[in-house]
Amino acid sequence: MSDVAETDHKNKTALEFIEEVTSNADDVQNEVLAEILARNSGVEYLRRYGLNRSNNVDKASFKKLIPVVTYEDVKPDIDRIASGDTSPILCSQPISEFLTSSGMSAGERKLMPTIDEELDRKSHLYSLIMPVINQFLPNLQNGKGMYFLFVKSESKTPSGLPARPVLTGYYKSRYFARANDPYTNYTSPTETILCNDTHQSMYSQLLYGLVLRHKVLRIGAVFASGFIRAIKFFENNWPSLCKDIRNGTIDPRIVTDPVVRKAVSRVLVGSNPGLADFLERECRRDDTLSSSSWRGIIPRVWIWSNCKYIDVIVTGAMSQYIPAIDHYGGGSLPLVCSMYASSECYFGLNLNPLCNPDEVLYTLVPTMAYFEFLSVDRFVEKTDHDDDGDCDDDNYGEIKLVDLVDVKLGQEYELVVTTYAGLYRYRVGDVLRVGGFKNKAPQFTFVCRKNVVLSIDSDKTDEVELQTAVTRAAVQHLAPFGASLVEYTSYAETSNGRVWDSSIGPLEIRVVESGTFDVIMDHAVTELGASINQYKTPRCVKRGPIFALLNSRVVSSHFSPRLPKWAP
Repeated sequence: MSDVAETDHKNKTALEFIEEVTSNADDVQNEVLAEILARNSGVEYLRRYGLNRSNNVDKASFKKLIPVVTYEDVKPDIDRIASGDTSPILCSQPISEFLTSSGMSAGERKLMPTIDEELDRKSHLYSLIMPVINQFLPNLQNGKGMYFLFVKSESKTPSGLPARPVLTGYYKSRYFARANDPYTNYTSPTETILCNDTHQSMYSQLLYGLVLRHKVLRIGAVFASGFIRAIKFFENNWPSLCKDIRNGTIDPRIVTDPVVRKAVSRVLVGSNPGLADFLERECRRDDTLSSSSWRGIIPRVWIWSNCKYIDVIVTGAMSQYIPAIDHYGGGSLPLVCSMYASSECYFGLNLNPLCNPDEVLYTLVPTMAYFEFLSVDRFVEKTDHDDDGDCDDDNYGEIKLVDLVDVKLGQEYELVVTTYAGLYRYRVGDVLRVGGFKNKAPQFTFVCRKNVVLSIDSDKTDEVELQTAVTRAAVQHLAPFGASLVEYTSYAETSNGRVWDSSIGPLEIRVVESGTFDVIMDHAVTELGASINQYKTPRCVKRGPIFALLNSRVVSSHFSPRLPKWAP
């Protein structure tokens, strides 16, 4: 079979699979739950709640006996496994590693147990992406993707099991084989992706992408924040990159890892002054206009006629980066959000990849896990009166649990998963809104993380409300002056006196030095163990190193001229 015929066959098979599982979503979900319960019926966690082999291990018993839980509820069991208890506590299969959550949007990093088999499901979901996109942009198998992918140095639990971000685990696995899969045909060689030094990795991946620019059909990263960081890195380091391309050398002060240097030498086979001259012209264009000279740099360098789209997650909190990406993309390259996943589980796909970012709907693939949904009302009055500035809050109004096929159009739900790796009725914390259906499978738009970002007195502001307010303020008060918001976070100040009824005072905006949020990201990566792939700027901070860092870089402070008012 020719390569073209093989690709066509794989695409056809993938699309038929999507059609089948979405048409029979309820049956598939019941089969998934039955399989999970059958194989794990003897584990300690399920027996603890009265579900075991001596009883009926069925869906009705599962829903009646097993509680809906958060991470704090299962943390003691996870800690036991991490400490070396090898008994079947959560899963009948051995736990192969722990996946660390990003931990930057809603609290501390979490350890998620996983098993080898989960890599099969993740790999299968990845294999569905290109067949979907190829329906809209054909022949993508004829070129490469320039993706900025990174690993994080892993740690080990007391039991000796790896603890690492989900993508680090995947990139280091046997499944990260890229020769026969168009989706993973990247410009960057494996050695540059697996380099633990982020600076060397970024530099080397950019060098490869620039030299192979004629072959680049798509460009991207995991989150929008990481993609912007990569382009800014290019903006700050292009003279060194051009010098290496011109001379056919590798700057020994930048790339010191011998494995990476050897990999880069495969693409720098000789001097290329023509490419270096071209890049210098584009990077210096209208240099007197400062950052304006970099508008449209992506299609200018990576050739609009070849590069078809930017593949990056820009939903939820990442939506704030859309203007910056449009700036670098010149507004001509579509933004594609291809999949929806987390450390707990991979969930689903965007079956309409060329839609506008604010219209993205994710179709949950019914084979990935057993999905349930807690109906939420974000506008129900919240009654938790703590005023400690905490960023999390479980009071989200009255809730009702429903199955995947029973969700209602337009309703918002918190996602709950039961996984093969031993999470049962686990609240992921993502709030989704039903926006449509693919056959019998619902499609969801990502709304926000289920957390209260700001908490002062009885007033609570969640992530989506904060994002809406900041976006509206930027449009009304910055855009008319040609300015834009680069990044933001928030802090609930409860130590000072308040006005009127001693509850909430005027809003204070503190402007920080340029590059401050890059420093925060560096701190999260180097000191807190976060992964660039999964990093999200914290939308609220507490007192601590990040708060101190922000305060040390304040250049001006501004109070709202009007005080808050309450309707009678």
